Amino acid sequence: MSPSDASAAAPEDLAAEIERLGEKIAAARESIGRVIFGQSHVIDLSLTTLLSGGHALLIGVPGLGKTRLVETMGTVLGLDDSRIQFTPDLMPADILGSEVLEESESGRRSFRFVNGPVFCQVLLADEINRASPRTQSALLQAMQEHRVSVAGQYHALPQPFHVLATQNPLELEGTYPLPEAQLDRFLMEIDVGYPDESAEREIMLATTGTSEAKAEAIFTADALIEAQRLVRSVPVGERIVEAVLRVVRAGRPETSDIPEVISHVSWGPGPRASQALVLACRARALIGGRLAPSVDDVLALANPILRHRMALSFAARAEGVTIDTVIDRLCEPLR
Repeated sequence: MSPSDASAAAPEDLAAEIERLGEKIAAARESIGRVIFGQSHVIDLSLTTLLSGGHALLIGVPGLGKTRLVETMGTVLGLDDSRIQFTPDLMPADILGSEVLEESESGRRSFRFVNGPVFCQVLLADEINRASPRTQSALLQAMQEHRVSVAGQYHALPQPFHVLATQNPLELEGTYPLPEAQLDRFLMEIDVGYPDESAEREIMLATTGTSEAKAEAIFTADALIEAQRLVRSVPVGERIVEAVLRVVRAGRPETSDIPEVISHVSWGPGPRASQALVLACRARALIGGRLAPSVDDVLALANPILRHRMALSFAARAEGVTIDTVIDRLCEPLR
């Protein structure tokens, strides 16, 4: 079913589609939960990102299961996955691929393009901020256009294509901040925190025995593409559109009437933030089995979608102001 067919579908047909997809999503969450413990919020945000057709940046200290989560999601969603371990000596060609000179039996020489690990459906960019900005930026075109350009030739990437990157906090030694242009390509920045005591107990017992639980495939690549089309067919009411515009535009010092934003924010979110927030609200509503998003979806998604698209001034950082505090202030009129 094409996006136009989905948008023109009768309400009862749309409701049936959403119900069927909701059952598959519930099964996917259960399968992931057999391997990843105590991170249900992170799992939901990651699924929201993929159903929206976007990329996610997972941030947390080492040892919290970020890499394992990404690998498990690739298995559950039935996607061809690839992994790149980012290191300071990694070069762009190590990600995109390169042309090699070959000589035929007749002695004729020609160049042949050899695909790099970016040619997959879900790319795990592990510890992405350990590579230099030059190498990090090699992913820019792939993330935005789903193709890469090498030696003047375009090479299309498989569909669907998602980058799930993990990042250690910048305070750790040997890390580089991601360029702002690349950060904006991530639909969400997801903070991965420590598990609670009961979850940590479960992790300890489940991963130190003779066997570990395995995730099973619930989706296929085609099924995920179909789900992404269905997400775009979920209707968005005028109230939600106004709420998104209010939050995003209030985060820009040039158009804000909030004193904290004017004095603390250097630059605010662009139109891509509005697009991401509306799309993610549609996906979150669908995950919840609802036919349309609510203001609660906007409030739940504002932080992970806006925090990497805004920058605090030097004075604000010196005063201990955090970007999450500013975003919470943006959302106050909606509560």
